[in-house]
Amino acid sequence: MQLTKYAHSCLRVEHDGGVLVIDPGVFSEAAAALDGADAVLVTHEHPDHLDVEAVTRQLDRRPFAIHGPASLAGTLGDAAEALQPVRPGQSFTAAGVPVRAHGGRHAVIHPDIPVVDNLAYLLDDVVYHPGDSLVVPEDAQVDTLFLPIHAPWTKFSESLDFLRAVAPRRAYALHDGLLNDNGLAVLNGNFARLSEVDYRRLEPGTRIDA
Repeated sequence: MQLTKYAHSCLRVEHDGGVLVIDPGVFSEAAAALDGADAVLVTHEHPDHLDVEAVTRQLDRRPFAIHGPASLAGTLGDAAEALQPVRPGQSFTAAGVPVRAHGGRHAVIHPDIPVVDNLAYLLDDVVYHPGDSLVVPEDAQVDTLFLPIHAPWTKFSESLDFLRAVAPRRAYALHDGLLNDNGLAVLNGNFARLSEVDYRRLEPGTRIDA
């Protein structure tokens, strides 16, 4: 698999001629990420993970399946016809990539803010995208973790403990769209110093092999 990291929480996965896109949100280069997509995975309904207008425009050009929680139907509007609901624990194939869904619920932001459905996705048993959660996948040795480093629902110690619990070979920053250069420097330095894995932040548009 070849992975391209777009801004914030968006990944583009290319495998055997297929294109799979995860969380094309409004803080990401959603239109570029979606170009030529054969399938889309959405972790949850929040707009920083799902740009409904960009997804709808791309669907008009090229039909594809959208995999995600059933609750997305109310957010997707006309694009809901493309939704294939996914349950926690379900395994399926998207754009030729084996996928297993984990978790089920978004991390708590505040007791006054409703908790929505959230799925974490393990790709081909090696690449893990947790969405807005810190769910450790069971019965899996993750090779490549995309690590949420900043959000209204987490703090540094929780993300670091999550990284240590998953214990991947390497980790890349995820969910960093609200940070300025000062915040990125502090968090990236702390994760690199205190974790025992190869941790880095990829600039948007960077491609790696998995």
